Amino acid sequence: MTTAQNYRRMVNAGNRIVMGLQRLGIAFGPMQLLTVPGRRTGVPRTFPIAVIPIEGESYLFQAYPKAAWVANVRAAGEVTLTRGRRSSKARLAELPVEERRPMLRRLVETSPPSVGKRFVTTGLADAPTPDAVAAAAERIAVFRVERV
Repeated sequence: MTTAQNYRRMVNAGNRIVMGLQRLGIAFGPMQLLTVPGRRTGVPRTFPIAVIPIEGESYLFQAYPKAAWVANVRAAGEVTLTRGRRSSKARLAELPVEERRPMLRRLVETSPPSVGKRFVTTGLADAPTPDAVAAAAERIAVFRVERV
């Protein structure tokens, strides 16, 4: 099993814990639950995700290649974001590649080193530096949260 596969298994286990705590009403860090209709079935799918505030707005960043939530969000008109016991509807506007670069650079500059390393571990970026992650913008989806 590769390092990326081991990392993904560990993250999946952690995601189950985060989802359970959020459903109990325990919110922590930037984590929220993103619920979006499945693109093929229409059945609601829920994913734990970090909603990151940058310059007065909130953003979601793809941390894994082929992330199901990204494809589902692209197909859906609206999503539900839940933090603890509070839910709200939102639209997620995908940023064009050139607008992603400064957001990715800012994310890595202002976050713990593990954030930049995650993009490398998952194969989306070549190095955990702000410039290297920004250079990978064509492979990393970034969405701005627009509350409805």
